[in-house]
Amino acid sequence: MAMRPESVKTWLQALQARIVTQLEAVDGQAFRRDGWERPTGGGGLSCVIEEGGVFERGGVNFSHVTGPSLPPSATAARPELAGRAFEAMGVSLVLHPRNPHVPTVHMNVRYFVATAEGQEPVWWFGGGMDLTPYYGEVDDAVHFHRTCQQALQPFGEHYHPQFKAWCDRYFFLKHRNEPRGVGGIFFDDLNEGGFDHCFALTQSVGEHFVNAYLPIVERQRGQAYSEQQRDWQAYRRGRYVEFNLVFDRGTLFGLQSGGRTESILMSMPPIVKWRYDWQPEAGSVEAQLMSEFLIGRDWV
Repeated sequence: MAMRPESVKTWLQALQARIVTQLEAVDGQAFRRDGWERPTGGGGLSCVIEEGGVFERGGVNFSHVTGPSLPPSATAARPELAGRAFEAMGVSLVLHPRNPHVPTVHMNVRYFVATAEGQEPVWWFGGGMDLTPYYGEVDDAVHFHRTCQQALQPFGEHYHPQFKAWCDRYFFLKHRNEPRGVGGIFFDDLNEGGFDHCFALTQSVGEHFVNAYLPIVERQRGQAYSEQQRDWQAYRRGRYVEFNLVFDRGTLFGLQSGGRTESILMSMPPIVKWRYDWQPEAGSVEAQLMSEFLIGRDWV
């Protein structure tokens, strides 16, 4: 089956609208909708919430951009595509709740096409979702990973263990020697099995996000928390910032391709702290996050 970029775009825009509507119902505050155009080709819609009832900051962004030459971040693993024109579209979201008992979450689904005159277009899908708790809850981690497994199950038994392991490898801060969170699934360069198979798998990942995350929000949002717990949250958020600015391919692609900076950096948390050589107290629940949750374990 031939590739159909328009059908991917239609689905992505509808997915963004559905997710925003459901998040607004949970938060009680409306997202700000900010449409934009890119001078060199394309545009998008950024939906952002700040100082909401649940979410201190979050964004659900759609973008569709074109350009004359793929940036280095997109050709690092595919040097043979360097210099090709490109079309890229996707939905990317990051949510930073105020309550430190509610985890931060990220989800992304995307589609790329690289073209060159006289050659067949090269296309691929990518995406995934991952959970970054500040206080470890086994039930939350298990639920999130099981929902990720359910999203991939219809497409082949091998996908979940493969994409789970890929997520653990990808969302890893090499300079800290620690995972960013408890993982989830991650995939890129997906074109095996044909367009329809890859598109359906990517759709399933996007459509399972709400069920993976919102039950956790509902379970944890009413928990009382202290200033000390907020302080720990701000400290751990620093790791999130480090990963996004140093390693995240989506951030690098956006910046290298002349994307819209406000939309790219909406993933940054509003309050963050760094300390010199600081460690949580031995035996504390904060230390437990490091020793029992941020270890790339099998949750399913």
